Amino acid sequence: MDLPDGVEFVRSTAEFDETSTPPGLLASHRIAAGVWGRLVVVSGALAFEFEDGCEERRVVVAGDHQIIPPQRLHRVELLGAVEFRVEFYRRPAGLSADASPTS
Repeated sequence: MDLPDGVEFVRSTAEFDETSTPPGLLASHRIAAGVWGRLVVVSGALAFEFEDGCEERRVVVAGDHQIIPPQRLHRVELLGAVEFRVEFYRRPAGLSADASPTS
């Protein structure tokens, strides 16, 4: 899954590791309406899981990423030493936030 066409970078979290990951990321949570997330693993690996009735779990390794659509329930599980960040994207003002991702 890729980010939809036309979204723009808004901000990024700091890089988290196995000691600094906020507890909220380990529990079920959602990204705000109209905002897409891009989870980027810098080193190590973590498990990513959607938890909205279509349970999908995948291991995301260093150099890989996971796209997170707006308002989709998800969580991460740390698999040992890891470094990662979450980037946030949205459509410019005036464009629909409900577009499907491109393939």
